[in-house]
Amino acid sequence: MDKYVEKLENCVEYVRTVTDFVPSVAIVLGSGLNNYADQVEKVCEISYRDIPGFPVSTAPGHDGRFIFGWIRKVPVVVMKGRIHYYEGYEISDVVLPVRLMRCLGAGVLLLTNAAGGVNKDFHVGNFMVIRDQITCFVPSPLRDGDWSAYGSVFPDMSDVYDSELAGKILAAAGRAGYVLQQGVYLQASGPAFETKAEIRAFRTMGADAVGMSTAVEATAAHQMGMRVCGLSCITNMACGVTDRPITGAEVNETAERVAADFTALVSLITEAVGK
Repeated sequence: MDKYVEKLENCVEYVRTVTDFVPSVAIVLGSGLNNYADQVEKVCEISYRDIPGFPVSTAPGHDGRFIFGWIRKVPVVVMKGRIHYYEGYEISDVVLPVRLMRCLGAGVLLLTNAAGGVNKDFHVGNFMVIRDQITCFVPSPLRDGDWSAYGSVFPDMSDVYDSELAGKILAAAGRAGYVLQQGVYLQASGPAFETKAEIRAFRTMGADAVGMSTAVEATAAHQMGMRVCGLSCITNMACGVTDRPITGAEVNETAERVAADFTALVSLITEAVGK
């Protein structure tokens, strides 16, 4: 058996010794959603450290546990703390949690993140529904392992972010009074913020927002047949858009300021895509 597939199956086997809960929606919590797990009507939680061979979150504010339970009557598994490529992990480990959640039963994946605004029409504190992505600056998560048993080795990528789900998100947000941006998300490797020249290049390529996660997770999930949707919180304007230097403190401050809206939106979206 392929070693990557075997690792995944060992993780699934361990989780099933702890809980038989079957989620329909998987949620990856980005920066600013550290306390979102409190919204879950919890059935069970599992620390990443308890799962044999599973990567552990090292990024600040990423707790590192799966929360199983219910959000507005939708069965969910919530990933409280994601794995980033910049933490030094292989790309196969970065997407292992998403693959695991798929194997546990989740058919829909909601990815959230904090991102820098590349589009000059965006403003700090905006929320962006991800419509497409650019991944050419990070390794493909399909390179490592034989994933043919889980889906096409050469998946079509024309609708990675499910257009029907995006429509449901925009409709639900609109009914609740939220105005959301829409755009293309570009994943850079990190951990350094991007240069002015890189941001100019990314804008020319069609990127509206940039971050250090999400796109590889979406790729792996899409390859396994999940319906993917994504929401970015624009916590800062990207390098060169303003004269201000970018700091992690600014990102955290914005994320905390809009946390209530971010939390409300994730619950709205979960309900909308989980029906």
